[in-house]
Amino acid sequence: MYVPPHNREERPEVMHQLIRARPLGLLISAGSDGPVANQIPFVLHAEGAERGTLECHLARANPQWRDLQSAGDCLVVFQGPQAYVTPSWYPTKREHGKVVPTWNYVIVQARGRPTIIEDRVWLRRHLEELVDHNEEPFDEPWRMTDAPEEYLAAQMKGIVGLSIEVTELRGKWKLSQNRSVADQQGTAAGLLARGGGHAEVSDMMADMLEATGCPVRHL
Repeated sequence: MYVPPHNREERPEVMHQLIRARPLGLLISAGSDGPVANQIPFVLHAEGAERGTLECHLARANPQWRDLQSAGDCLVVFQGPQAYVTPSWYPTKREHGKVVPTWNYVIVQARGRPTIIEDRVWLRRHLEELVDHNEEPFDEPWRMTDAPEEYLAAQMKGIVGLSIEVTELRGKWKLSQNRSVADQQGTAAGLLARGGGHAEVSDMMADMLEATGCPVRHL
């Protein structure tokens, strides 16, 4: 991944936070017919490995897990908030017009060594963690014990587990750091005004600006 120095995020705890907030990763590996990519929900374990361990499961009918059995490494991409940026938000547009559109986004790429796991105990523990983490926000969270045990056992026969020891963790926080403070403030305010998912990017920009003593101004 191309990462200019001003967009580089190197703090493991910050990248881990994004993975936990956006656990649906794009699992990429080399297959017999070329590159293979599937969207898979992950659970992150920060302990036990220097950069953490990612765990997930794949459908047994998905041929990617067989490719991973002999793969030396694989890549998982976690996409954070993202938004189109119009140059109309830049004060410098009104000064000289030498501006172009761009895209702001946050992303983490994790490279690691894959291990396929078919142990029933491991799979049960993994599924419970995955469910509990994602059900936590609900008033009445669903638990695996809510389903008949024989039904769960039948469902588990159709999956295999995957553990990835992360060997490289790279983060890219592209949040207009190459623009002037005024352009950054204008962009953050413009994104906030658009609302929806754009506001998430605005919030991240606002945190970055406030850390340098430059609060966001409203348009």
